Amino acid sequence: MAILLTDAQLATMTDGYGMIANGAVAIEGDRIVWRGPMAQIPPTYAKLPRHSAEGRLVTPALIDCHSHIVFGGDRAAEFEMRLNGASYEDVARAGGGILSTVTATRAASEDALLQQALARADQIIAGGAATIEVKSGYGLTIADELKMLRVAREIGKKRSVRILTTHLAAHAIPPEYKGRSMDYIQTVAIPSLQAAHAEGLVDAVDAFCEGIAFSPAEVEALFNAARALGLPVKLHAEQLSDLKGAALAARFQALSADHLEYLAADGIAAMAQAGTVAVILPGAYYTLRETQMPPIAALRAAGVAMALATDCNPGSSPITSLTLSMNMACTLFRMTPLEALQGTTCHAARALGLSDRGTIAAGQLADLAIWQARHPAELSYRIGATPLHSRIFGGRLDA
Repeated sequence: MAILLTDAQLATMTDGYGMIANGAVAIEGDRIVWRGPMAQIPPTYAKLPRHSAEGRLVTPALIDCHSHIVFGGDRAAEFEMRLNGASYEDVARAGGGILSTVTATRAASEDALLQQALARADQIIAGGAATIEVKSGYGLTIADELKMLRVAREIGKKRSVRILTTHLAAHAIPPEYKGRSMDYIQTVAIPSLQAAHAEGLVDAVDAFCEGIAFSPAEVEALFNAARALGLPVKLHAEQLSDLKGAALAARFQALSADHLEYLAADGIAAMAQAGTVAVILPGAYYTLRETQMPPIAALRAAGVAMALATDCNPGSSPITSLTLSMNMACTLFRMTPLEALQGTTCHAARALGLSDRGTIAAGQLADLAIWQARHPAELSYRIGATPLHSRIFGGRLDA
């Protein structure tokens, strides 16, 4: 397969937006081999079959670098309960909260989980994405964590999307381990990680470091196991309090630390030194009606790369639109449209440890989004509207 995409407003994302007006992209196989102004198309590529973007904006296909799209059931009833005044404890007593999702996920078959996950993936793909990171974390047994990871891998076989799987057994403490969280790490989280690695089901390891979840010492035990397997780590950190999780993640050269609403100056400095990406998740902030914003200005000043993601999950971020997440990041957190697009392209790639996507440049995967737009700011400007015209996935036009 070879194609020459022409008549495009290219946002290459190689230097800021890296705009090339009236640009072209030459593709051979699944890789970009050249990009630049149409007036400078090399003779080598001038005779390739052409596809005109008709003046539309073309960006790297988007990357959702933090999602939980494999799960059973939903949490709409508790959403309504909270809005009617129920407390967290009321919801929990009524069978709600993360453990209700654990119960539904454990009860669901792999096929049932896959069909639900495909519907969510389809929505993310329709919003311009070509790469989605998918976490486990709603099984909380060895068998059910492996079940979730197998389902996540299957998504990439059923759809035109690249899936990366992240082991997140250290997501919550199941009822049978109440008061024995370190026992859970040693008897479920680490063994399930080892089993997932043996089956080739895991690309990275994550944990939730928080007072309602796992302590820094417990996370460190898990991260040491990940290091022994040669797997990179990520961390849900500083979402509800400052337990110094980001600094712990940085000490392990983590790909990313995510959420970060309560991140302090020492955590920012540690992330900057380690090159750990900050993954900003405005969907959870919005859904939970939080008031503590992540320290965007301080992260920016420290030169910490900021990625953005949907955090799609049933409880705190039931969002499947990356462009909506971009708008939220701009309106709620005062990120710029440039930062928002970097956050879903080149910086999202960094947050997943990937160097072969996220920009439009020679050698990169030919995953492109063609938008009903002319300037990149339009992608963050619209609320709830996705002006996607088509995608090119692996060098093939995917209308």
